[in-house]
Amino acid sequence: MTEADIGLIGLAVMGQNLALNINDHGYKVSVHNRTSSKIRDFLQGPARSSNISGFETLEEFVSSLKAPRKIILMIRAGKPVDELISRLLPLLDKGDIIIDGGNTRFTDSNRRYLELSEKGYRFIGTGISGGEEGARHGPSIMPGGDSTAWPDVKEILQSISAKVDDEPCCQWIGSGGAGHYVKMVHNGIEYGDMQLIAESYHLMRSGLGMTIEEIQAVFAEWNEGVLDSYLVEITANILAFRDQQGSAVIDLILDAAGQKGTGKWTGISALELGVPLSMIGEAVFARCLSAIKDERVRADTLLSSSHAVFEGDRKLALGFIHDALYASKIISYAQGYMLMRDAATEYNWQLDFGDIALMWRGGCIIRSRFLGNIRQAYDENPALENLLLDKFFIGEIKVSEAGWREAVKLGVELAIPLPAMSSALAFFDAYRRAELPANLIQAQRDYFGAHSYERVDRPRGEYFHTDWTGEGGDVSSGRYEV
Repeated sequence: MTEADIGLIGLAVMGQNLALNINDHGYKVSVHNRTSSKIRDFLQGPARSSNISGFETLEEFVSSLKAPRKIILMIRAGKPVDELISRLLPLLDKGDIIIDGGNTRFTDSNRRYLELSEKGYRFIGTGISGGEEGARHGPSIMPGGDSTAWPDVKEILQSISAKVDDEPCCQWIGSGGAGHYVKMVHNGIEYGDMQLIAESYHLMRSGLGMTIEEIQAVFAEWNEGVLDSYLVEITANILAFRDQQGSAVIDLILDAAGQKGTGKWTGISALELGVPLSMIGEAVFARCLSAIKDERVRADTLLSSSHAVFEGDRKLALGFIHDALYASKIISYAQGYMLMRDAATEYNWQLDFGDIALMWRGGCIIRSRFLGNIRQAYDENPALENLLLDKFFIGEIKVSEAGWREAVKLGVELAIPLPAMSSALAFFDAYRRAELPANLIQAQRDYFGAHSYERVDRPRGEYFHTDWTGEGGDVSSGRYEV
């Protein structure tokens, strides 16, 4: 029997499509699934004309693989991954490679990397973005973990990934859980992008009183310009879709958004590292608020009031919304890169931010035109502190700022919630101000808790305490930062 180049465990839709993608690129693939019937259905169905082999036992599956064995796990994240790894290890040799391709939390990948390294096995935690279509025809792949394993899997992973200008959207990210961390941030930006698009839709539908057909035409037009992106493209497609009765399917969908946790993980990491990921955080909270549908219906009855009606120039207003969406998207990516910058310092990762932008240009959910500009910004200045300090993005924000403010103002006047857009604008205004009112917060903290403060007329790092009441004395509390 010819030995397989790589093995894959987990034949849900993503796993099946990934196996077919690998097969299409000339590699022999072995597959296994906990439920044997899925193996048979796959081999007799989608894989019937392929060179893929299926095995009902782990022992047979592992024996079919070339050394060093390379095994991709496409199963539910969490405990199932640990359980499967514990079953695999007795069947493997030292130096074999386990690749976790699920939506795993980066802390779990950090732990597995260390545990398997100590036992002599090599672990890669890789984020895979692009959904079913991407897995089948070319996803964005973000691998990290044991760097010694990268040369053994590089050819396969890069060959099956999406390509932009003949460059693979798959590059080595870093050690430990770096790959899954970058995928997590990708998903956080995805939450932000989706919320911003939804707010733009809400402004058009409920604010400007536009029909679904009119809104669809706007998104289709926007996708031809600076807002060209996968999410804007599919938004136009969604709004054009009709059921068998000719009704717009979008109007039949309940307004309660689900989530699988990666956006929440992004927010948690930002809080732990002290990074102001405010816009992406608002996008997560907006989904949480949407989920309390019944309570919102009751509140609409009890708290509703007459809202202003838009009577202005619709074409002008659409220009404002366009600029607000564009500028807010820039803020979303800027915040995501801020988080990765601080995580790289915290976890000692050597992240290449230009490569990350390249990996996100094709195959993934947040692929968009200006990712090329992000890559260029970091290629020109790898030490760039923030995307908002790059000359291209400075120019784009300046052009969009006036319309951005008008769109947020329009939302306030029409009582249409714009949590992500308005939060992005607030972040922008705070980021570019040399002085903020945090001096008052420091005075308050010192007043009630003797937490001390720095002074503008003394060097940074010197701390002072004032006896505000005349009863506290000179004793201040110990200093620590969370």
